[in-house]
Amino acid sequence: MDLALVNARGLVLLGCGKMGSAMLAGWLARGVDPASVWVLDPHPSDWLTATGVHINAGVPDAPAVVILAVKPQMMDAALPVLVPLGNGSVVFVSIAAGTPIAKFAALLGAQTPIIRAMPNTPAAVGRGITALIGNDHVSPDAMTLAEDLLSAVGQTLRLQDESQMDAVTALSGSGPAYVFHLIEAMADAGIQQGLSPEMALHLARATVAGAGHLAENTTEDPSQLRVNVTSPGGTTAAALSVLMDADTGFPALLSRAITAAADRSRELAK
Repeated sequence: MDLALVNARGLVLLGCGKMGSAMLAGWLARGVDPASVWVLDPHPSDWLTATGVHINAGVPDAPAVVILAVKPQMMDAALPVLVPLGNGSVVFVSIAAGTPIAKFAALLGAQTPIIRAMPNTPAAVGRGITALIGNDHVSPDAMTLAEDLLSAVGQTLRLQDESQMDAVTALSGSGPAYVFHLIEAMADAGIQQGLSPEMALHLARATVAGAGHLAENTTEDPSQLRVNVTSPGGTTAAALSVLMDADTGFPALLSRAITAAADRSRELAK
């Protein structure tokens, strides 16, 4: 992260809810000076107040970057105070779901460097992944700075085109909810097989977390990992014969689910 640039020119965070707080905690841990951060939030938490950042105290004349972290439905009311920073060198990074770059350009000015990003909720524990794409006014250095800031809460991935953001929203943005539901369903099935609720939930949580960690920290792809666990004619094979059914199994179900989420994302962007 270019700490010198951020600490010299400042950083503005519009909205400091769960995601904004996670990012701010990551920046401060990496050495961003609290005195170089301006936060605009109508209901600052006790934690935020104790960080030493500027809270609802205006904004610098030309900060290095502005992070837009309010909910999409609040953006029209919250953004006008930052309009004077548009059409210049200030880079705007939005993590507002379903809000296209064109909308921000219309509000901030057509020459404004704008980056649209989609993080997900594991960012709260530093394990998120954020996809991002910038408009033509975003320089390579500005994109790198945005990646550095967003990497404070996990991995980053550059998109090739903004049209991919709907698929990202459906896959990784909404994806944690799918995994949480999987944990719920596995625990419920364990209870049906005679385990106590506490034991079933413990086993389900640890299994999903461990499998995810293994998948991310091995050179083998998921299909090979699946094969490694599956003995011919064994218990795993019996379960996979249900889960991999072409009509009723995971592939068909997740395809329909992610398509529904992507379609809704496109509707919300209109």
